[in-house]
Amino acid sequence: MSESNIITGQYVQISQTPASVGERIFARLIDVVVLFIYAYAAFYFVEFIDKNVYDFDTWLIPVLSYFPFFFYSAICETLTHGQTVGKFLLHTRVVMVDGSAPTFGAILLRWILLPFDLWLTTGMGTIAVILTKNNQRLGDLAAGTMVIKTDNINQIHVSLDEFYSVSRHYRPTYPEAAELSQGQINVIEQVMADSANYDEQRVRQLSQKVQEALGIRPKKGSDANFLITLLYDYRFYATQII
Repeated sequence: MSESNIITGQYVQISQTPASVGERIFARLIDVVVLFIYAYAAFYFVEFIDKNVYDFDTWLIPVLSYFPFFFYSAICETLTHGQTVGKFLLHTRVVMVDGSAPTFGAILLRWILLPFDLWLTTGMGTIAVILTKNNQRLGDLAAGTMVIKTDNINQIHVSLDEFYSVSRHYRPTYPEAAELSQGQINVIEQVMADSANYDEQRVRQLSQKVQEALGIRPKKGSDANFLITLLYDYRFYATQII
């Protein structure tokens, strides 16, 4: 199963697995069952009110009763930070492409485009999920979101506790990092912080160029780990100058 690698603004790399087409379909089917149960209950509730409450402005009752039905996914994903009942049972969740919790605007845009994903030419959303790298439907692509497996959210490579540059416990790994110019640091920061367009090949090429420029080789870990460590080492040596 493919993984999506993301670098956060604090230079922590997160590896997360997009939910599969099957998981998304099963989660949607569970949500459909939940909606049918709710609609059935709401119908009989409205009928009961209509027959037994004569002095109430009953037009408001159906509107309030069916409101959650039409806004189900938007309401659930807003209140639970990216999950509906189906997603909860299938251990999946909506997140922004940078791994953060979805914004209300993103959730609303996903909800607006849901009819197109479900019904347009018999489910353009399913086709998009199959063809896109991170299994994103049209609503995800427009909103900058993706659905991931919550069981596989792991922070790897570099932790803030270990590499926080101002900590007195921090020990630099590469003394050569002090030779980097501010311009070179800016390039590394830009590449590592561009989580929306994170490209492992781009990171690998930059890592190789930095290794050649400094005449060093990574001691351990990936190319991303190497570059992130250089950033923290540079910050460490920069603070020693003051």
